[in-house]
Amino acid sequence: MKIDKFPFTIIDWKDIEVMERPGVTGKCISQVFHMGNIRVRMVEYSAGYLADHWCHKGHVIYCIEGEMETRLEDGRIFRFAKGMTYHVGDDCEAHRSSTINGCKLLIVD
Repeated sequence: MKIDKFPFTIIDWKDIEVMERPGVTGKCISQVFHMGNIRVRMVEYSAGYLADHWCHKGHVIYCIEGEMETRLEDGRIFRFAKGMTYHVGDDCEAHRSSTINGCKLLIVD
């Protein structure tokens, strides 16, 4: 990731628009801050959430609360919980997340 010149900025998430979209089950509530071509996102998956797509985008993800599972297209499954971080590159390994009880994430991509 290359972070182009960008002024020092503080994000107050209460001032960022909240968007909601459904998954196959459950919903995803997100807020997005654009920093040039980089997105910084605060994301919450509801209990019972299953993503509606296989994602090919690269991310750095930090789990703030809760836990989820991320399944890779090759069948591997990873448990991801509060305090953990994962990262994957663009077009590297398609992934799809789900959660039983919900989770809150900070995502940079």
